[in-house]
Amino acid sequence: MIPFHKTWPYDIVMGDVYVQSCPFCDHENVLLPLKPKELKLIHEGMKKLLVFPCCHNKITLVDCDADYLLSDTTLRHH
Repeated sequence: MIPFHKTWPYDIVMGDVYVQSCPFCDHENVLLPLKPKELKLIHEGMKKLLVFPCCHNKITLVDCDADYLLSDTTLRHH
């Protein structure tokens, strides 16, 4: 079972990967330094360090699907 608290939704718009808001600083419409072709590699098992450009917080992506990025860090706090 995928740990939902370690996931974050993303969108691909015109070949760029965006998140609607940063899980750390709540900045909106953040363009990630990530290309759609890298998402396939991440889904196949490659880990990727992702640095959010808005606040410079870092997570390691361990998997993804068509809607969510999965990290090794808790992104959702209840």
